[in-house]
Amino acid sequence: MGDSREQTANGHFDCSDSERAAFEAGIKMGTIYHQFVGIPVSADNAQTLERAIEEGCKVQPFVESVRVRIDRARLKSKRGEFDYVSLTGEMLDVNLVVRYKTSRVEARMEFVEDMSYPLMFIKSIETV
Repeated sequence: MGDSREQTANGHFDCSDSERAAFEAGIKMGTIYHQFVGIPVSADNAQTLERAIEEGCKVQPFVESVRVRIDRARLKSKRGEFDYVSLTGEMLDVNLVVRYKTSRVEARMEFVEDMSYPLMFIKSIETV
């Protein structure tokens, strides 16, 4: 992002570096979830899809690292030509690290069985 665009964007935020990093992490997690849930997935293309999600996320501002895993146990065998599985939140396990100026946020998305829900949360915030 160009210097003037970043300065312009920064002028819209009235928050600390750690709050901004947490905001950016949330945006990225929401993007992963809402962009990819529903895409057809199989044991044959799960790794390719994981890499595609990671690479797409890495080009967004402030992303330091991202790791995506699709739970293969939730994939079923294809029973016919028209049978396939769509990616669901239950299948996603994501670890994302965002760095904004002096703060680094590690965010997670994982299916929490007790809640029966793909929960997105801040795992840690640190000053760097």
